[in-house]
This record gives sequence, C-alpha cells and structure tokens, in this order.
Amino acid sequence: MMVASTFRRCAGEAMDGAKELGGRVAIVTGAGRNIGRAIALELAAGGAAVVVNTRANRAEAAAVAQEIVAAGGAALPVTGDVADAAAVAAMVADAVARFSRIDFVVNNAALRAERPFADMTYGEWRRILDVILDGAFHCAKACLPYLKQSGAGAIVNIGGLSSHTGSKERAHVVTAKSGLVGFTRALAHDLADDNVTVNCIAPGLVATARPKDFVLPDHHAVHRTLSGRRGSPHDIATIVRFLCGPGARFITGQTIHASGGAFIS
Repeated sequence: MMVASTFRRCAGEAMDGAKELGGRVAIVTGAGRNIGRAIALELAAGGAAVVVNTRANRAEAAAVAQEIVAAGGAALPVTGDVADAAAVAAMVADAVARFSRIDFVVNNAALRAERPFADMTYGEWRRILDVILDGAFHCAKACLPYLKQSGAGAIVNIGGLSSHTGSKERAHVVTAKSGLVGFTRALAHDLADDNVTVNCIAPGLVATARPKDFVLPDHHAVHRTLSGRRGSPHDIATIVRFLCGPGARFITGQTIHASGGAFIS
C-alpha cells in the first residue's frame, strides 16, 4: 500500500483522484497539429484548461479545442501570430477574460524551412527567428504577470535536436532553437524568485504528419534512435505535462532531450 500510494503521488495524482493540473490554465502555441496538438490534449488530460493557439487556421484550433471539451475539459481556440506582439497581447487578454488566470506557457510555435545558407535571404532568416525566438519572448513577456501570480507557474520551450547537433540547410532554424536554450537558462534565473520554472524540451526524430511531398531533413537521415523507433507527439507531450506538474517544481533551467538516444548530452 505504501509503495502504491507513493507512486500515485509521484505521478501527480492526488489521493482523492483529482488531476494534478486541475484549476490551472495553459497556453500552447502552434497547437493545431502534431506535437502542439498532443501537448494541448495531454495538459487537458491532466486537468488544465487550455488555450489552443494557431497562427491563422481557426478550424484547426477549434478542432483541438472541441476534442478537449468532448473529453470533459475546458478549452479556448485562438488565432494569432506569435511573432506579432499585439496579437499575443490579444490572445492573453482573451485567455484571462475566459479563465481568469494563466499558469503555464508552452512555446511550441515554429517554422522549419530549409535553405542553403548561400541562398538564404535576410527576410527568410528573420522570418524563422521572429516566430521561434521572438514569439517565445512575446508570449513569456505578456503572460509574466499571471505566471508570477500563479505560485506554481511554468514556461516550457520546445527546442529541437538539430540545435545541438547542427543540420544542413537549417542555419536559421538551428540558430533560433539554440537561442531558446539560452533564453530558458536566463529566464530560469530571472523568474526563480517568483516560483516560475523555465525548461526546454529538445525533441528529435518524432514521427509527425507531413505533406505528401515533404522531404525529411538531413539530420533525420544522419541520426538514429537507440530503440530503433521514432518518437510520437505523445512522447513529448507527457514530458510537458510533467514539467507543468507539482512533481517538477525542483527542475528549472534545464534542456531535456527526448530523441530516443539520438543525442546524449
């Protein structure tokens, strides 16, 4: 009985069966599909109300929100480009108007274009950094007053394998994702006194839905997992749920690699 009860507490489940994220509110950017969608669903499964953000596809955001509501949760679909500070401010205002608080921010929105550096324009470079790095800045900044009020706030940045290994024709993506690692470490120091944890997850070799003409990036061909299988969006989502939960309050400033051993730090 002692072992079983201890395991339940470590898993974040209260003795009365309450979900560990109950009463909390999360914003997940880029949540219309793949890893972002899985994160939104997993946080909702933990009891959190979820703001489901997509850049412009209202139907995708609404579909994920509907999945959450159908499962008995609470969700708010919102569209807005995280590279636009005004759009982020509007999203946060909508979230607070609906749920009165924000406890977790998951900076998942990203663009992953490929272009040889010799052919890359500054506009292409800037577009990637605007979404991945500036977007994380805008979201963290706009949510900061509410995260501080939470008492158990958490920011989770979604990085990537290639920011640690490098990748051909992805100078802009690798740079932006590497910036998230530094951003994570810096914010962990700045926000520690407010009991806000800040961590980064670096997924790698995750099987996601792609367009029919999509060509796998170079690092997918170069690297292999130790298990021989590719990860799933759910593999990443469960780590996000843990980092937002009560069992992870002593973890901050870290980059957690979830790549099946393709990269071992």
